[in-house]
Amino acid sequence: IKRAGTPWMFKRSAADIRYSYRGNQSSLTEYLSRNPVTGLLIARDDQILFEHYQYGRTDHDRLISQSMVKSIMGMLIGIAISEGAIKSVDDTPETYVPGFKGTEYGRTPIRDLLHMSSGVEFREDEDQGRDLNRLWIDMIAGSWIFKKGTVNSIAQFNRRIAPPGTRYFYASIEPDVLGVVLHNAVNKSASEYLQEKVWQTIGAESDATWLIDAEGFEVAHFGFNAVLRDYARLGRLLAHDGAWEGKQIIPAQWMIDATTVRASDTYLLPGKAMPPQPFGYGYLLWLLPGTRRQFALSGDLGQRICVDPASKLVMVQTALETNAEVWGLWSTMVEQFGKG
Repeated sequence: IKRAGTPWMFKRSAADIRYSYRGNQSSLTEYLSRNPVTGLLIARDDQILFEHYQYGRTDHDRLISQSMVKSIMGMLIGIAISEGAIKSVDDTPETYVPGFKGTEYGRTPIRDLLHMSSGVEFREDEDQGRDLNRLWIDMIAGSWIFKKGTVNSIAQFNRRIAPPGTRYFYASIEPDVLGVVLHNAVNKSASEYLQEKVWQTIGAESDATWLIDAEGFEVAHFGFNAVLRDYARLGRLLAHDGAWEGKQIIPAQWMIDATTVRASDTYLLPGKAMPPQPFGYGYLLWLLPGTRRQFALSGDLGQRICVDPASKLVMVQTALETNAEVWGLWSTMVEQFGKG
């Protein structure tokens, strides 16, 4: 995914960042010493307030997104709908992918796939990740032997255990379904579409990469890699509800729909979607608790992009291990800099 010909550059601003940890005043340096964070960047709109790397990483290293890429797929679906390539979130995948016709995923509305509420059984946290391992072997690692193909690797998960749009259940396969829909609808790879519609438009300073499966489809649940400042540019785009320097890249209404919960979807509200965790769920985005509209891209092992649209505050963290302290740090940053 090629960088922009002329990168858009952040400015830099010295900031006195105060952070409270377990009732005591703490510094970001101490936060980094406590947690195996590879990169941390805090920005407010076009100003970088803090940027630091450790464990040998630098600002030239591409760092893995883990599941944050799922949110990128959600953005691309929104752009494809705005351009008419996909008609509606109420459409079903079988409308765009003949191989999904007659399958449970094929007849699940796109909206419910974006919400991870398809109702199709896919259990990645049980039996030592049995279903996710099966998908990985069939779609990516072993397809050169078994030649099952992307669509058939997905379609084998075909048991419905709940009506669509009735309960949240985290399933990494659901953005993969959307990835095939996107490819067929726009007649381009997800990488090409991202490069054309987003990456170069936001002035990315470095190339990004995206893992492809054995058939050449981007893996929509894993394997995107970018430098920290380009993740921050992506966060800034989302903080502006899809606008970049006066140009609307993702429709503003899509961003509102993606980060709020309809009255008919209360099961997705913060505190209800994934108890005992306090988060809610939007269109492949984590919704943060509280009265402000805040959301996050979240990946395993501590990858985070937190966004506060009111103040245009963005925090990017890449890490080697999940740490709960990041949410307290983010709350403190919003309190200090989030006067929107």
